[in-house]
Amino acid sequence: MKLQHSRRVRTALAATLLAASVSACVPVAVVGGATATGVVMTDRRSPRTQLADQRIEMDSANAVWKLLGEGERGHVNITSYYRKVLITGEVPTDKDKQDVQTAVMRSGGDVAGLFNELAIGPNSTATQRANDSAATTRVKTRLLNAKGVPGNSIKVVTERGTVYLMGRLTERETLLATEVASTTKGVERVVRIIDFISAQAALHPNDPDANAPLPAPAPASAPAPAPAPAPVETGAVAQPVTQPAIEQAPPVQVRSLPPAKP
Repeated sequence: MKLQHSRRVRTALAATLLAASVSACVPVAVVGGATATGVVMTDRRSPRTQLADQRIEMDSANAVWKLLGEGERGHVNITSYYRKVLITGEVPTDKDKQDVQTAVMRSGGDVAGLFNELAIGPNSTATQRANDSAATTRVKTRLLNAKGVPGNSIKVVTERGTVYLMGRLTERETLLATEVASTTKGVERVVRIIDFISAQAALHPNDPDANAPLPAPAPASAPAPAPAPAPVETGAVAQPVTQPAIEQAPPVQVRSLPPAKP
């Protein structure tokens, strides 16, 4: 299993995030076994929440490493955004998948939600991971260049051709970002893990009144707003997030979570 948790990486992250707590204009990218991107600049998370997400990622990675160890028992990636944890990669059995989820939840940290997207099967190949890295770069570049999309506030994770979009977005921003990702070369599927926010909160992310929780999205039985159809050659569609047992609500495509600490 390939989990990047060396002392050098932890030290670099700590130094970067310490600087971010002083100034929110320091770019940072956190990359694990999967391809993930995010920046501090114009990030809609407070520096404290960004630090919490980094701590959740490191503690969870260490817990999974202790569970599975080095070698070929699995390839697990941990991504946290606004204290929501996305687990991607591959493990050999269903039991391993559940054990990883339990280890993450017990690793500490103020986790607001968990999305276990681990696949059961052999580890992804070096070629697949290179393709995923290229897809992430293309999606991120297009998000940064897209009008009306706050690309610097969206974390992009790619695993086996599936692109996960994580962020705090308005409904309109969510639809635009989904359209951009789903029409990008190399993307087979788009999964949105989004906290809905109001337009006021998007303009004033540090205003407590503006960040009051919005009403929950439509129930799972009601169809979610469909993004613009992808070109035939991409085959990309938006799919529901697989909810683990710890989530009490039924599966939904875009789910709002309780507001976390600032």
